[in-house]
Amino acid sequence: MRSPSPHSPLKAVLWDMDGTIVDTEPYWMAAEHALVEAHGGTWSHQQAVQLVGQSLDYSASLLQQAGVALEIREIIDVLTGEVVRSVRQEVPWRPGAKELLEELHGAGIRCALVTMSEGPLAREVVASLPRPYFEVIVTGDSVTQGKPHPEAYLTAVELLQETDPNLNIGDCVALEDSAPGVAAAVASGVATVAIPHIVPLPLDDRYTRWDTLAGRSPADLEALLLTGQEPAAPVPATGHAHD
Repeated sequence: MRSPSPHSPLKAVLWDMDGTIVDTEPYWMAAEHALVEAHGGTWSHQQAVQLVGQSLDYSASLLQQAGVALEIREIIDVLTGEVVRSVRQEVPWRPGAKELLEELHGAGIRCALVTMSEGPLAREVVASLPRPYFEVIVTGDSVTQGKPHPEAYLTAVELLQETDPNLNIGDCVALEDSAPGVAAAVASGVATVAIPHIVPLPLDDRYTRWDTLAGRSPADLEALLLTGQEPAAPVPATGHAHD
């Protein structure tokens, strides 16, 4: 596979986690079903699909509406604990994700993890990787506003800029699988690749859509910045306080 050129415009790749690097969505759905049923409610697959890519605060509020008589924080802790236990038994890698991470590492391209999962689960997944690929990790409990708000992506870029002030939004590509995640990445101004998994995503000229990461290389990501996708203007992280 081709590597990016020495003067590549690609400086960083910003990775979503659930559904993009690891296929944890079934773990989340199973945990949701079990929790709602334990509180005497019902939880459909359609309801579970609507939470894919959403912030945990938002997801927990919908579980409350479905009958879970716990505080938001308690719901998040229960769900995260269940998913962490499942990941410890088996890490369900998405096709091509580990291979692309290794190639980016070899090419000297920095990686950031941008996930709405909280620290305990993110650390569990990162610890399962063969190398410390992620220089920056932004989790749902480290931002004020979750996806689809762009705060998490803008935060990741700001953290990367601390060690490379010349890096900017236009030097980055985001990888996402869900509608809220894609919306967050696009709103941040980062060139975005959607790799739909649980929920289909429409063709849209605001982002690039790939069926899989399998067989993809750093050069494929570089090509997005060289040829084509015009990044949107970034939305300030301090805006949209009620999103």
